[in-house]
Amino acid sequence: MVDVLVTNGPMLIGIAAVFGFLMAWGIGANDVANAMGTSVGSNAITIKQAIIIAMIFEFAGAYLAGGEVTSTIRKGIIDASFFVESPELLVYGMIGSLLAAGLWLIAASALGWPVSTTHSIIGAIVGFAAVGVGAEAVEWGKVVGIIGSWVVTPAISGFIAFMLFQSVQKLIFNTDDPLANAKRFVPFYMGLAGFIMSLVTITKGLKHVGLHFSTVEAYGLALAVAIGVGIFGRVAIGRLNMPTNVNRQAEYANVEKVFAILMVVTACCMAFAHGSNDVANAIGPLAAVVSVVNSGGEIESKAALAWWILPLGAVGIVLGLAIFGKRVMQTIGKNITHLTPSRGFAAELAAASTVVIASGTGLPISTTQTLVGAVLGVGMARGIAAINIGVVRNIVISWVVTLPAGAALSILFFFTIKGVFS
Repeated sequence: MVDVLVTNGPMLIGIAAVFGFLMAWGIGANDVANAMGTSVGSNAITIKQAIIIAMIFEFAGAYLAGGEVTSTIRKGIIDASFFVESPELLVYGMIGSLLAAGLWLIAASALGWPVSTTHSIIGAIVGFAAVGVGAEAVEWGKVVGIIGSWVVTPAISGFIAFMLFQSVQKLIFNTDDPLANAKRFVPFYMGLAGFIMSLVTITKGLKHVGLHFSTVEAYGLALAVAIGVGIFGRVAIGRLNMPTNVNRQAEYANVEKVFAILMVVTACCMAFAHGSNDVANAIGPLAAVVSVVNSGGEIESKAALAWWILPLGAVGIVLGLAIFGKRVMQTIGKNITHLTPSRGFAAELAAASTVVIASGTGLPISTTQTLVGAVLGVGMARGIAAINIGVVRNIVISWVVTLPAGAALSILFFFTIKGVFS
């Protein structure tokens, strides 16, 4: 059936490109809105500013650090050897998976549900492989690991966010002179943020540009950035001209202004790291289709990217956020719990810290679930009454539904595409 790929190659690549763009659009509408939601919800930046920051840093992360080569099958979730005899089935399945995951992400974004783009595409790939090829083609151990991460990931980030926010309360807000203590301790938080964010960028982003650092080098570089950011923070905060003889409420507002500066920096770093990592959810299956079609049916474990694939993914992500990202931002930033810049900072730094821990341990992770867990952790630090339980319930349901929804849609599209081209 390789002649099917030769005959219909350009058409298959064209369809895959359209659906890959749709998937990237969904990532922008959902995942990027997650990353920006805490900054917008805490009023550190406006939605328009968030979109501009995301457009610049997501595009930079995706285009500069999104990878020259990508895994043909995302996360190794299916065994490629099952497609050697019928490579066209892999092509049909990847096209169907892109359409399925893209449509699910757009539907979830319209409802304001922050779901995992990684889990959407994985669910889709598992669906077509299990039904269209055979259950033995799926690496079920990895699927179980992903389901386990639904509990582990939010728990880790929630605990870190809880501890971070408690420390901010104890060291700054619950003291006799909050502003003076903010000037004293916030540079240390800035240094910690610089360390975690630079570590995320170095470990998850720069390796794609050909910059490979050993673990010691990565930590050393991140430490240097942390010291630099901490010193810069101390100087910048020292120059802030804030009146000291004000009431307690005004003093708290001044402290939040200090944290708002910090949130802009963390938002930029998160956007770059996210763009470099999650663009693969859209371009991985697309690169697989292009690779298999252009090689006449050969399936390789890694697929070199055609020049147009990364820009396609980067532009799709940016447009998805700009046009369709507002509802998910609202859910993350305002509907789960009330966020201020200090709370938003604790959540964002906790999420980034969890990403670093997961990268080091190989834990399958969803940036969405990490951030939601962190926001919940901050809410819990203020008591259970501070959390909107109804919103949290809907989010958890959407997480559970994501894998089967992606699977069901991809099975439908797989057999439809197979019927059209076979």
